[in-house]
Amino acid sequence: MAKKILVVDDEKNIVDMISYNLKKEGFDVLGVHDGKAGLEIVSAQEPHLVLLDIMMPGIDGFEVCRKIREFSQVPIIMLTARAEELDKVLGLSIGADDYVTKPFGVRELMARVKANIRKREISQTLEGKSPVVPENLLEFGEISIDIGRYDVYRRGEPIDLTRREFELILFLATQKTQVFSRETLLEKVWGYEYFGDVRTVDVTIRRLRSKVEDNPDRPRFILTKRGVGYYFSEGLF
Repeated sequence: MAKKILVVDDEKNIVDMISYNLKKEGFDVLGVHDGKAGLEIVSAQEPHLVLLDIMMPGIDGFEVCRKIREFSQVPIIMLTARAEELDKVLGLSIGADDYVTKPFGVRELMARVKANIRKREISQTLEGKSPVVPENLLEFGEISIDIGRYDVYRRGEPIDLTRREFELILFLATQKTQVFSRETLLEKVWGYEYFGDVRTVDVTIRRLRSKVEDNPDRPRFILTKRGVGYYFSEGLF
């Protein structure tokens, strides 16, 4: 099922432009031009993400964000022509997840939308709410992943992983045997922060193998499909 995005902006041309590009990316889009209508849609239809303009007549974006946070944790990306640092701090402090200053590039905005949806899905997984991972503990032979504690163990001994390394092994393990290109892993695990830097994936894979594998040069769990990408195996060989 396509993810539903709500766009709230008093400029019709902005709503139309964003909606067009979101639909090209496969999203369902709802567009409104004032804060009151935006609040009503969030309450009634529970979108997967909100793109919210700040400078609107009536209820401005800051107040809309505050009111949404009273009943929903939907990801919110603030859209504004105002670039002052205090505005960014205020938006993030009242519950916004991200902040984009107009004019913005369409590619960057699409990457931020996907990244914030992914982060919310990972958060729900770690809270035990995702149907993809029904148990808090995943076991693959001698490797165990404790989702609730954010820990990975090998033969019962904890492995010291960074947050990004944990998110990478968790993503691969919950999609085991499926091969992912470096570009896809950047989008799914890193999000827009490292958009396009595929070498980051290779470096993190090497670090992860050095911690998880008995012999990183002959890995059993985090494998490479030559010319395609990386995947996770249960190590049963």
